[in-house]
Amino acid sequence: MTQQDFFTSCQFFGFGNEFSSEDPRCPGSLPEGQNNPQVCPYGLYAEQLSGSAFTCPRPANKRSWLYRILPSVKHKPFAPVPCGNLTENWNEVEPDPNQVYKGCLCFKFYTLQGLHTVCGAGDAKSRNGIGIHMYTCNTSMADRCFNNSDGDFLIVPQQGEILITTEFGKMMVEPNEICVIQQGMRFSVDVFGETRGYILEVYGAHFELPDLGPIGANGLANPRDFLCPVAWYEDRKVATGYTIINKYQGKLFACQQDFSPFNVVAWHGNYTPYKYNLENFMVINCVAFDHADPSIFTVLTAKSTRPGVAIADFVIFPPRWGVADHTFRPPYYHRNCMSEFMGLIKGHYEAKEEGFQPGGASLHSIMTPHGPDGECFEKNSTAELKPERVAEGTMAFMFESSFSMAVTKWGLQTCQRLDKNYYQCWESLRSHFNPNWKPSKQ
Repeated sequence: MTQQDFFTSCQFFGFGNEFSSEDPRCPGSLPEGQNNPQVCPYGLYAEQLSGSAFTCPRPANKRSWLYRILPSVKHKPFAPVPCGNLTENWNEVEPDPNQVYKGCLCFKFYTLQGLHTVCGAGDAKSRNGIGIHMYTCNTSMADRCFNNSDGDFLIVPQQGEILITTEFGKMMVEPNEICVIQQGMRFSVDVFGETRGYILEVYGAHFELPDLGPIGANGLANPRDFLCPVAWYEDRKVATGYTIINKYQGKLFACQQDFSPFNVVAWHGNYTPYKYNLENFMVINCVAFDHADPSIFTVLTAKSTRPGVAIADFVIFPPRWGVADHTFRPPYYHRNCMSEFMGLIKGHYEAKEEGFQPGGASLHSIMTPHGPDGECFEKNSTAELKPERVAEGTMAFMFESSFSMAVTKWGLQTCQRLDKNYYQCWESLRSHFNPNWKPSKQ
């Protein structure tokens, strides 16, 4: 069996389940009947990774046991490193409630300068908030890995596949797939050319599947379609030093060790990295009249302490059928008590068919009005309402949050990708008011 086989053909599946895995090269490496024996099989070290407080109720308790060649505590002290455009300073610029659109980013070598914070809110220290980043890279992380002590990363590739090596094994993630690297999990990224995408970072909560309510037991993202990696280890010394980069309280630190951190031979638990193919989403949609709220397209949610209110939702707008009668079918005009960050993986966004580029993004802040552009409104106000495929060949998404997000200085100025004329897409909207209108006779 080749290394390629380990991460392409033998992945476990399910969301939030209890898993176990052994590297096939070391059968029997998981201890039997206990987590922390006096001597582990193969002379391995037992190490627990906790994703929740020990005393959390059982359904919310997250932890995994890793059985590794050397424990992760064996490293030189952490020292600060430059943060580049990664930040948690939400007060760099004055607040701006206007609609914001950014074009796609150019590529940079994979240093931490390739990770750019666009907007966010809250605070990693108080364990309550989010950050939204965009990444660009064309070079792999040789002998380096990343560890986020602040929260979970939900990664949305837009261009180029990425091979993510974690302590749990490997995952190949392509555009139209997502992956989640949960808090504290070390990972390294290999790329195969120019690569670009989006990252949603959540502090203080983990992503989970949304409640289905009246939808019933099935629909949206099904648990069985989530994949987690098979154990894979490397027992490799690095004479020049292996660098662990740690994001802690919004800052970056680095330490050195002389061995690969991906030396886990076996593991078991319910706290793992995972990935999901967006094509597996079971769409729920309106089949009579009017327009259903976009919450029916929620893939994952990170709940707040307020019932029904999310720190962040990951929502997609996949290909589907539009069949609603006597209805304006595109997204309606509205003002929202949530912040809406839109991105486009491929194709075009149905409410703005021109100008919204794959790799671009928009932010509609809390209570700022938004909706279809003028051309979309005119076209769909007079269109024949026959069954039609919507968003064919397209995948747009939204990071929606109850936080009032601030845009960073990089997002507004430094990136030089801001479209200052974004507001003009609504300028062509005109009044169709007729005070003498009367309903047609049946």
